[in-house]
Amino acid sequence: MAEHDIPRATAKRLPIYYRYLKLLLDAGTTRVSSNELSDAVKFDAATIRRDFSYFGALGKRGYGYDVKALMTFFGEILNQDTLASVALVGVGNLGQALLNFNFHQSSNARISAAFDINEDIVNTIQAGVPVYSLDDLEKQISDQRIDVAILTVPAPVAQDLANRLAKAGVHGILNFTPLRLDVPSDVRVQNVDLTNELQTLLYFINNFGGAEA
Repeated sequence: MAEHDIPRATAKRLPIYYRYLKLLLDAGTTRVSSNELSDAVKFDAATIRRDFSYFGALGKRGYGYDVKALMTFFGEILNQDTLASVALVGVGNLGQALLNFNFHQSSNARISAAFDINEDIVNTIQAGVPVYSLDDLEKQISDQRIDVAILTVPAPVAQDLANRLAKAGVHGILNFTPLRLDVPSDVRVQNVDLTNELQTLLYFINNFGGAEA
């Protein structure tokens, strides 16, 4: 992502805006208002206008936003023209699901290498992605210039693998394990705890009904 002094919450909403704008453009829509965006992405219009304001004057009062121009702008912010190679570490059930998801069909990222200890799948192609032995982790990370890794391994080995990934040159880890990783300051970790998300959803359903949290 390009350098902009924006809140983390705003940064997390940018891909959502980009995907919806692409849908609008594909449907032939040329302009959109913040209220129309609000109805689609379920963020209030004031939040959308505030998010956009961090990047200057993106729209015109009484006109709204030019869909193509706005999508192009956010595409540049999100580096959509640059395809990022991603490593998947752990090809169990969740790992297989992520391979089958094919990130490259809907974003600027693709899983280009996977790693596992299961000899039945090492040196095979799974969902179009080569699976390497964990012994080859550092070499493949370096050879393929991989900067981001997805970690879907058992918690007891997560920290050791995070250490190896950091030493190999990875600067971002999408962590699906329940363990909170200790990594160098130049490595960013995004934690995805599916159990926690489900428990949070159940809490809100039980206590606040069906409204979005």
